[in-house]
Amino acid sequence: MPIFIPNLPFRKWFKTAREYSTIADIGEIGRRYFAMNAFDGVLTIMGVLMGNMGAKVTSPHIVLTTGFSTCIAMGISGLWGSYLTESAERKRDLDELGSQTLTNLKDSKLGRASRYAVVVIAIIDGLSPFLAALLVLIPFFMAGAFPSIQWAYFTSLGVALLALFGLGVFLGNISRENLILSGIKTILAGILAILIGILLGHV
Repeated sequence: MPIFIPNLPFRKWFKTAREYSTIADIGEIGRRYFAMNAFDGVLTIMGVLMGNMGAKVTSPHIVLTTGFSTCIAMGISGLWGSYLTESAERKRDLDELGSQTLTNLKDSKLGRASRYAVVVIAIIDGLSPFLAALLVLIPFFMAGAFPSIQWAYFTSLGVALLALFGLGVFLGNISRENLILSGIKTILAGILAILIGILLGHV
């Protein structure tokens, strides 16, 4: 049975989607995947930028090509890996529950909600690192407006640190911790990545 039913009016489809989200507990899992993979995406692209800086790459086109290729690879990896993992885990859980209740749950509401969750979580897992990394690369699309390529590098790294801080605040809000302190914790990871990149550039 399909996950989405095209003939349903949008309002009814939206209600069904919300119901499936509640049944499959997509909200909590989706938030966790979003934060974790966006964090990975930002740090990964920071590594790419530091590598280009260390190699003294002065062409915005090269930086964008390597960066965008990395974004796509992370997106595909997240989408594919999450889909296969979630699909296997949820199928196992559904089969175990079916064995306990002596019921075939494949076409039940729980089964449909489980398949819906797999698709939604895979999309979140694929898009979050892709979009986070792409955000960091935006200054290189406007590299011609900067006095030099170095300004584009510095601006991108600044955007990356701001994105990390925002993710920290997001996580702090979820865990009800001090938002500023939570943001500082994630920024420290970015600063560490920059320092290691600088050290490697001098090796």
